[in-house]
Amino acid sequence: MSSILTNNSAMSALQSLTLTQKNLEGVQSQVSTGLRVADASDNAAYWSIATSMRSDTGALSAVSDALNLGASTLSIATSALNSTITIMNKMKADIVTAQTPGTDKVQIQTDITALQSSLRSITASASFNGVNLLNGTASNTNIVSSFSRGTDGTTSVGTIAVSTANITLTSATSASGILSAGITAATVGGASVTLNGSVTGTGGSGTDGTSYDANSILGFALTSSSTSSDIAVIQASIDTILTKITAAGASLGGLKTNVDLQTTFVSALTDAITSGVGSLVDADMNVASTKLQALQTQQQLGVQSLSIANQNSQMILKLFNG
Repeated sequence: MSSILTNNSAMSALQSLTLTQKNLEGVQSQVSTGLRVADASDNAAYWSIATSMRSDTGALSAVSDALNLGASTLSIATSALNSTITIMNKMKADIVTAQTPGTDKVQIQTDITALQSSLRSITASASFNGVNLLNGTASNTNIVSSFSRGTDGTTSVGTIAVSTANITLTSATSASGILSAGITAATVGGASVTLNGSVTGTGGSGTDGTSYDANSILGFALTSSSTSSDIAVIQASIDTILTKITAAGASLGGLKTNVDLQTTFVSALTDAITSGVGSLVDADMNVASTKLQALQTQQQLGVQSLSIANQNSQMILKLFNG
């Protein structure tokens, strides 16, 4: 039946063209944004997961920054310990020389005084971003090391604890560090020997306010009357201190290795999350480009089909003009 009021062919062609245009808009959006799921209306479940995971990658980026900051702090402390060991070895050589008969202990002390000053300077400057692990001001330092999300959606932050109890060279509150503690006794030749008045030091504080004892490695001073027994005590103390500093360096090295491993893991985890999110929401550009060309062709055919359907009503006029 032909009707001038209802054009079923045109309505069908219009519906087909509208659907084609809607699909075309969706594919064009994928091509322009690169996303198959750009908002919640595209796929609510995938969009929700992707949004949470993108938030987590931002947090992991902050964790990576914190790990790099912690690694730098540990590296500064390790470098300071290595320099301290070098200076302590030089001081040990001076002490051995001071035990040689006929040497001028006062002149040797001149060199030792310079070394003591260097030790205090190294400890004071072993700071990164205001954190100094060697002068007792950062007793319980934690390095942010991880970020995780539980199955219930709750998040948590993990840390690596850095204990400075056994690596403190000087203390800002008391003369209790490895270098600043007083030399009170040492075993020399099987006997316990303590410093007597022949080694007269001047205790005080370093440029950073750290304290040291007058009879510490940082404060002792040889005089012309210093006895061999006292000098032997200092030598034994230097050996003990070197052992402690070496242990401190090993401890920091272990922490640095832990931080480096965690940094590598966080980087790999970030890449894995990014890849996972991409598999959920990224558009396959090969498929999208193919669909785009097909839909553009369908759109052209739909326009032609609608034009033909609209011409059907005009054919009725010929019946009246015949």
